[in-house]
Amino acid sequence: MTQHTASDQAEPPAARYRMVVVSGHSHADTAALADQRLRSWLKREGYDEPPSLLAGLPPADLPWPGVERPAGPPEAVRYRLGDRASLDLDAGRLRLAPQPGPGPGQSAVRYARRRVREPAPHGTRQTTLTIATPAGGPTWVRLEAEHLPSGPSVRSSGRVPVPDLARELLPLLDASDGPAAVHDHPAIIGAGDVDRLIDELCDPDRRLPIVVASVPANLDRVSWQTSTVEPLLANLTGLAVQYVLDHDARSAFNLALEYHPVYGGAVRTYLPGLDPASRGDGVHHPVMSRHLIEDDPRRSAAILAREPRRLAADSPLPDALACLPPLRVRPLPAPSPVSAAALAEESAAEQQAGSEELQRIRRQLQRAEQLERSLLAEADEQYEALRQARAQVRVLTRRLVAAAGPVAADPAVVATEAAADEDGIPATFADLVARLGEFPALTFTGETKETLALDEQNAGSGWARLAWDGLLALQDYADAAVHGLAHGDFKQWCEHTPPGCHPFPPRKAVRGESQTVSTNAKWKKERMLPVPQTVDPSGRAFMGAHLRIGGGGTAPRLHYLDDCSGTGRIYIGYIGLHLTNTRTN
Repeated sequence: MTQHTASDQAEPPAARYRMVVVSGHSHADTAALADQRLRSWLKREGYDEPPSLLAGLPPADLPWPGVERPAGPPEAVRYRLGDRASLDLDAGRLRLAPQPGPGPGQSAVRYARRRVREPAPHGTRQTTLTIATPAGGPTWVRLEAEHLPSGPSVRSSGRVPVPDLARELLPLLDASDGPAAVHDHPAIIGAGDVDRLIDELCDPDRRLPIVVASVPANLDRVSWQTSTVEPLLANLTGLAVQYVLDHDARSAFNLALEYHPVYGGAVRTYLPGLDPASRGDGVHHPVMSRHLIEDDPRRSAAILAREPRRLAADSPLPDALACLPPLRVRPLPAPSPVSAAALAEESAAEQQAGSEELQRIRRQLQRAEQLERSLLAEADEQYEALRQARAQVRVLTRRLVAAAGPVAADPAVVATEAAADEDGIPATFADLVARLGEFPALTFTGETKETLALDEQNAGSGWARLAWDGLLALQDYADAAVHGLAHGDFKQWCEHTPPGCHPFPPRKAVRGESQTVSTNAKWKKERMLPVPQTVDPSGRAFMGAHLRIGGGGTAPRLHYLDDCSGTGRIYIGYIGLHLTNTRTN
């Protein structure tokens, strides 16, 4: 399971906020409510009284590929709100040309848009609200806020915060994402709401992440929600569905999602595509621990919003929104009307081509991410089956060596003994730390608190079992290496594990860090981990070799130094959350 780590940086500057939800009202009522809120917002900003969206607009049915254009001007209407601020309005109905093949004939999308542009440091702040309703379909609402730099050499001023307009619109619109209501604050899940929440999590058409916060068992839910959860989730308005599990709901929820639990004050982000029956799927739904939240609440809030904001920006738009043409305002008078018209037409064609290409890229990215998640989950499940088969092989090998007789081949007896062998594996990192002394060739030199913190991530026994597998394999390798029988490093050992020895997936054994990490002074310092002075007089050594504990690029790591050719031991300097690199930074 992916986890948020203390080394994660706050979200990189993102110059766009995007909210896409379904309104619970008709197209006309949604437009009226949105217009009311927009007018109030503009008045609070000190701008002149804007006109009504629904009054005096031309039929803005624009010419577009696949769209039949009725008579009417192609430009939107622009109103000046004040010095360097403007409001652009357009509305209309696109009659989409019939698609080839069977299916309904000509269809239409009714839409309304408003765009506000305001001066901002080093550029322009632009807020665009779009309402689109296909024939017979729901009313979609898209709100975008972005910072447009004043020139190609000017950098964006930073992450665009959640607009006040988003917080005001959500309650009015009765917004939803499939069966889930999208609120501007976290909703409470009681024992009677668990089944509904599970249905929402498993909805195959879900677009938004669902963020579920747990409450520490010894704390009051109301005080924890007010003091911790609501500030933590404040950056998620319009980007995710938000819930808080009360004490009565926690057990039923975690029982239903045994591979995807959340408890102990942690917060978990359930991304679209959840598979509750897949153990391997848990790696794709990141958890933020209570420890990280309380250690730096402000930074944690920024980290938590990073993936929902990325999904909002990268996910394909619904068809009703994707088919809309760019909003174009009537160009200023030019000396040559023919030339101005040609330039405007060329600009529109370029914008459409760019919009279509962006939509194609988003769809390709979505398919690639789904395939990656599926393959990672499948690989983890196959490894679990492999480790069980290997356990049976070890039992049979021991019996064969001991010449146990015909009973050795009894499948039932073998399975029973293999299960007993598996039962000896620690289920938690607390158990693992307590048993580190069972490895005579391994020396743990790290901080146990970093290792124990992994239990807060609620990955079930998966991470602890995989870390234990790594320790067993390292011990077998060290035993062979000190006698000159390893015939290579630990990764080669994993690729060609001798019969009867404990295996570890070769793809999870990494020889060293990338050049980028090794040459970054700060990142390299994190990997200078404790060793005895007999190994290095400074008491520190660079441990680039590591084991990946779990799936995904930001899963926990076990860093070690192979000194079998020197002191005859392997020094483990770190078992914990992923240290800083290009993926976590």
